[in-house]
Amino acid sequence: MTFELLLVLAAGLFCIGLFGALSQQSIVMIMMGIELMIGGIIVAAADFWHFLAPNAPSGQVIVVAAVVAMAVEMAMGFAVTTAIYRARQVDMTDMAKELKG
Repeated sequence: MTFELLLVLAAGLFCIGLFGALSQQSIVMIMMGIELMIGGIIVAAADFWHFLAPNAPSGQVIVVAAVVAMAVEMAMGFAVTTAIYRARQVDMTDMAKELKG
């Protein structure tokens, strides 16, 4: 794939994720949109790394670290969402903002 095509793919992933995160009220759907946005950023970063320094292993390490951080962040988010749902039967953002007391 060419550099420009991968950047279009990254921009498409980011835009779809942004639309998903802003248009949904379900906590899980918002997290899926954020996941797509981070995936687009990782694709763009990997593409820039391959274009600028294809033989440098440091770019690969950064991309792998970003993927691991994304996986950990999503696991923690789903754990918190599951805990909130089990405690209060709340799965929408409108209801979750009223959990103060």
